[in-house]
Amino acid sequence: MKSWPVQDAKARFSELLTACEQDGPQLVTKRGAEAAVLVPVEEWRRLNAARPTLKSLLLATEARCDDLPIPPRGEARHRSSPDF
Repeated sequence: MKSWPVQDAKARFSELLTACEQDGPQLVTKRGAEAAVLVPVEEWRRLNAARPTLKSLLLATEARCDDLPIPPRGEARHRSSPDF
């Protein structure tokens, strides 16, 4: 993945876009730190399609994993209310 400083990305955006379409994702840096990635639209759609929505997770009949520790009920301590 090629890295583009933000100044070059702004000045040569058409070239950045062409590189993204031909070579895949392009990294944009700001003051030497990674800031953003430009990805082809097909890859973006593929990534979004693979991610479930919150609604589908909440309405799913099966659990996403079975190894979550579930604390037993009835062992929680109750806080006393402050006296005023």
